[in-house]
Amino acid sequence: MIENQLIFRCLASGSSGNCFYLGNHKQGILIDAGISARTIQKHLRSMGLDYANIMGVLITHDHADHIRAVGTLGERVHLPIFASRLIHEGINRNYGVQEKLRTSQRYYNVGEEWELMGMKINTFAVSHDSTQCVGYVIDYQGQRFMIATDCGEPNAEMEAYIRTANHIVIEANHDEQLLLNGPYPTYLKERILSPKGHQSNVTCGRLLAKNWHPEMRNIFLCHLSHENNDPNVAMDTIKDILLEEGIMPGEDVFITPLTRLTPSPAYTLNNQIITQK
Repeated sequence: MIENQLIFRCLASGSSGNCFYLGNHKQGILIDAGISARTIQKHLRSMGLDYANIMGVLITHDHADHIRAVGTLGERVHLPIFASRLIHEGINRNYGVQEKLRTSQRYYNVGEEWELMGMKINTFAVSHDSTQCVGYVIDYQGQRFMIATDCGEPNAEMEAYIRTANHIVIEANHDEQLLLNGPYPTYLKERILSPKGHQSNVTCGRLLAKNWHPEMRNIFLCHLSHENNDPNVAMDTIKDILLEEGIMPGEDVFITPLTRLTPSPAYTLNNQIITQK
């Protein structure tokens, strides 16, 4: 095992909660904390880690399925919670966060690079109906990792980062026909389909095909809807769009749908097609 190799693991992804680990086999960071602190700790321990190995928590936005445990992690476990000033304000207004952040807040300016445990971290704006929403671009050991979990519509900055990223976690929330024919009320369907809602499989596939480049290695599909999507539907839709552009899934790039309620394997991210830790 290479000590500093980059490892990614999804602990949960979807409307029930989102949380991701990124680091090496000794220490790392969490991105979002939308499941219970106890569940996060259980999943970390299954990797031989604990909260002492976590250097900070990066927050994408202030919706409950991304911040449910931040109060506990920040004020009881004493992990630094990194977010923009607007997102921090939204967190402390959110009724779902019972333990308000007082001493654990760490601020950054969106678009300004900063560093944590040898990772160079940058942020970009994402279109979503929260106080503010950001994606992260993280450079570590020669690998560029990017995550955009809730994105109503792509923007130029997101596309520019996709064109330079080796490993991408990106939303493929719904199949439009499943959503339109499904049980959701009209107002909720309209919210999901709006420019500040959630990204469909087709939009995700077109975005990736348009911005694919030879150094892109892995695509992880996140925030799949339980009611309005299916991992196989998402995979097939995106694969078909890539194939239309001459991009061969499994050869030119590897696609992995992330599980909603159970943790994924721990993936080693390097210059090769994906391998499990």
